[in-house]
Amino acid sequence: MRARRLLISGGPVAALVVVALVATAPGAHASVRSTATSGATVPATAPVSGPAGIQAPYADVANAATGTDIWGQGSTTEVPMGSITKVMTAYVVIESGNLNQLITVPQGIIAYDKEFGASTAGLKPGQQLTAEDLLYALLIPSGCDAAFTLAQAYGPGMDGFLAKMNATAAQLGLTNTHFTDPSGLPDPTEFSTYSDAEDLVTLARDAMQLPLFASIVSLARYQLASVKGEHPAYTWKTTNPLIGNYPGAVGIKTGDTQAAGDCLLFEAEQNGEKVIGVVLDDPSWSAATSDAETLLDYGFSNY
Repeated sequence: MRARRLLISGGPVAALVVVALVATAPGAHASVRSTATSGATVPATAPVSGPAGIQAPYADVANAATGTDIWGQGSTTEVPMGSITKVMTAYVVIESGNLNQLITVPQGIIAYDKEFGASTAGLKPGQQLTAEDLLYALLIPSGCDAAFTLAQAYGPGMDGFLAKMNATAAQLGLTNTHFTDPSGLPDPTEFSTYSDAEDLVTLARDAMQLPLFASIVSLARYQLASVKGEHPAYTWKTTNPLIGNYPGAVGIKTGDTQAAGDCLLFEAEQNGEKVIGVVLDDPSWSAATSDAETLLDYGFSNY
């Protein structure tokens, strides 16, 4: 069970106040119960301080091994998360299996990518790649063309795949999460695909238990050799600014749309300790990167 943070603030109360502190994880806000009797003025207990300078209005950081929350703000507010959605797309595909099957890239990716100005892996209709190859195209360069292709194959069809995504969210206990697009694009609206910071950390912890997923999201780049009659060679570079730059960074996924802002789901390991977290709706990639690094530092310090 995930601990929920409650911040209580206010001025002095003209009464004798008996204060009971409810234990919380390190860095979480302390909750307060007060019982008024008579006689004295006692200030409410201040919240436990968290990391300074976080620009993201929605954020969460946790112990990746146990799932225990370390700190968060706005972490149960439902908001769009852009291409972080692809974590669930990959999760559904990997759990479904048959990753060696050849999948033909459908004609529909052209209109799909064009309508939303989507990020792509450079796939072309008629090419054939294995489902595993498409997972690399999905998670490293954040290919919306790969998401569309996988959804059509594994649904089968888009509606069937979205139903699987939402059923999996329910199974994982992601009560503030809903999907209407396998890429996190604004289809049909900017806010129809949404989650919250705590749900995304929970999803990420589950996804990182899948060896193939964890292996892919840790890569800075991936080269796919050409196969005659199927597809050309590809070199895909990660969109994750932490990979190769923050010590011990092992993933996970970026996301951005106009409504979602710049979002980053992240994990790092140092000295056998793993910290996982997310920032949503940051004003820029530099802010998202800085916030993630600050939260990782804070997480390791309060592990």
